[in-house]
Amino acid sequence: MEEKPSAATGLQPIRSAVCRKPGEPLVIEEISVAPPMAREVRIRIICTSLCHTDISVWKLKDPLGIVPRILGHEAFGVVEGVGEDVNEVKEGDTVIPTFMADCGDCEDCLSNNSNLCSKFPFSMSSVMPRHGTSRFTDLNGEVIHHFLYVSSFSEYTVVDVAYVIKVDPAIPPNRACLLSCGVATGVGAAWKTANVKKGSTVAIFGLGSIGLAVAEGARLCGASRIIGIDINPDKFEVAKKFGVTELLNSGRLEDKSVSQVINEMTGGGADYCFECVGMASLVQEAFACCRQGWGKTIVLGVEKPGAILSLNFFDILLRGKTIMGSLYGGLKPKSDIHTLIKWYTEKKLELDKFVTHEIGFGDINEAFDLLIEGKCLRCVIWMNK
Repeated sequence: MEEKPSAATGLQPIRSAVCRKPGEPLVIEEISVAPPMAREVRIRIICTSLCHTDISVWKLKDPLGIVPRILGHEAFGVVEGVGEDVNEVKEGDTVIPTFMADCGDCEDCLSNNSNLCSKFPFSMSSVMPRHGTSRFTDLNGEVIHHFLYVSSFSEYTVVDVAYVIKVDPAIPPNRACLLSCGVATGVGAAWKTANVKKGSTVAIFGLGSIGLAVAEGARLCGASRIIGIDINPDKFEVAKKFGVTELLNSGRLEDKSVSQVINEMTGGGADYCFECVGMASLVQEAFACCRQGWGKTIVLGVEKPGAILSLNFFDILLRGKTIMGSLYGGLKPKSDIHTLIKWYTEKKLELDKFVTHEIGFGDINEAFDLLIEGKCLRCVIWMNK
């Protein structure tokens, strides 16, 4: 395919924030971005946002902490070029990249029962999914690794078309980028995975951005009681803005466990419990306080690799409860994201309250500080500021 000269082709260096050493500040440097290969799309990033997953991987050391690497997976951008056999998008289209594939061809993608693509299963791969190589090199020719098939901490990136969603350009970029991961995951977990019913009771373990997005989703679904559980009481006033009706400080329960208190508060357990922290012990507590007969426990938090979850065999057999994971909130990216955008334009889904800070690309390390210190929910990073 004949390529037009541009900053993204490698003919001119472009700016990226590169993770050179685990846990150390990202380095703003000039790199080269290769043209897209077949079924790939080159995207000019307009803005990106920082997710806790970026921070978790940024901290990882060998063997999982692959460096140098370009992190970032929540973004909004414009298609700058396409490789061969790309018909879904064209140059100039506005798009959201996601870490979840939606190939549209495999049995899972064609089914309404799953959002897991069997052709491109989820992984933490550091290369392009179809061709197994990187599109990034530094000015010395060293390969720079990809992250979650997006790598949005760069003025330009290359993403496989299975991970690209064309969206209406009317949606504000600093709101659209939230739907690449965190907010969509939480809202989707309540809407799609749990299928929260009107008038039901919901318990949310962890009131970070994912937990608050679950609360937003539960509010949209009509839950009558939304109980938020966290060890940090500073989060409680913010949580009320997202529909949380009752708050529980898990650090001040004296001789009772969280599950005991929730069971007492609800007269037998919540209809839906969401674990949004990533601790096996909290999953056990959530399962212990979801109602027998129909209670569902939804796991969204990410534990350390190799973590083991232990549950009482007879609690599952005799209590009739369900426990399930929720990757990307159970959403099918290329269809369900359009529903979330529609809800936002209709002022049902309140994306605005998730964005607490906005900064320029040169200050990206400040976003890391804000999120690590618990001072923000989502920090949007603009490439042209």
